[in-house]
Amino acid sequence: MRLESMSPGARWAYALKPASWPKVLVPAVYGHAVGAAVAGRLSAGALAFGALWMMADVAFVVLLNDWGDREVDALKRRMFPDGCSPKTIPDGILPASALLLAGLGAGVAALLMAWGAGVALDRPLLLPLAALGQLVFIAYTLPPIRLNYRGGGELLEMAGVGGVLPALHAYAQCGALAPAWLVALLPGLLVLALASALASGLSDEQSDRAGGKRTVATLLGNAATRRATEALAGLGPLLWLAASLLAEDAPPLWSVAPAAAVALSFRARLLEKSPEAVTNAFAAQAAYKRELHRAIQWGIVALSAAVLAAGLRAGGGPA
Repeated sequence: MRLESMSPGARWAYALKPASWPKVLVPAVYGHAVGAAVAGRLSAGALAFGALWMMADVAFVVLLNDWGDREVDALKRRMFPDGCSPKTIPDGILPASALLLAGLGAGVAALLMAWGAGVALDRPLLLPLAALGQLVFIAYTLPPIRLNYRGGGELLEMAGVGGVLPALHAYAQCGALAPAWLVALLPGLLVLALASALASGLSDEQSDRAGGKRTVATLLGNAATRRATEALAGLGPLLWLAASLLAEDAPPLWSVAPAAAVALSFRARLLEKSPEAVTNAFAAQAAYKRELHRAIQWGIVALSAAVLAAGLRAGGGPA
């Protein structure tokens, strides 16, 4: 990538990292699927709100995360100039002030959308839920809390991506804050979100340690982090199956089993990539995380489609 040849639009597109968006878009889709399954119909208004809100919220998270991590990103570029991709602020793609202002503006836009949709859709809790999601991120990466530096950032990411996001979008669809089908499958979703959060620290293990960040990878090392990631990636689909078999108000087994099979099949490919994804093997780590993301995202997509079909077929699930 030649910095001097990048247009302003290309610089902002690079900063927004669209390739990373499925990590949060897929749980949002799942929330809409569960909400529509419970309601017995798909609300076009709620779906439109979800799409627009996610664009603003993802911009808020991505841009301010780069702003908050600018020092440790610069450190990584100095440590591994040929081992990682250019960083938005340290490599001069965009100035820190631009990311800060754009990120804050996107956050305000997301809150305004939640307020307006709450009024239009008669969902008074949309704004508090949207604010809660932003507070989770603020506690994750911005001062003074910065739990991603102090320790516990992975748990916050698990709560935000695996819990708050699907709950917000399910609520937009059906008006129930904690619909039974969402609650029944929530443990599996949280476990998978935690697996993704753990794996995200692998490629930054040494630079994060040098920069003073306390993550699972910096504290326990590469091998232990991979073992935990792989265990969680297997546990998540099994929790879906257990909920379907044991919980009284849960989606039927026929809607859950195929999604679990999809996730577990990609996990098998994850295990094949694991031995090479050692510390500072950045290309191998990227391949490892790609299989993990496929396991999580394609599993959740399959679950969303099947749960939606089950709810619409039954005329609505338990709220």
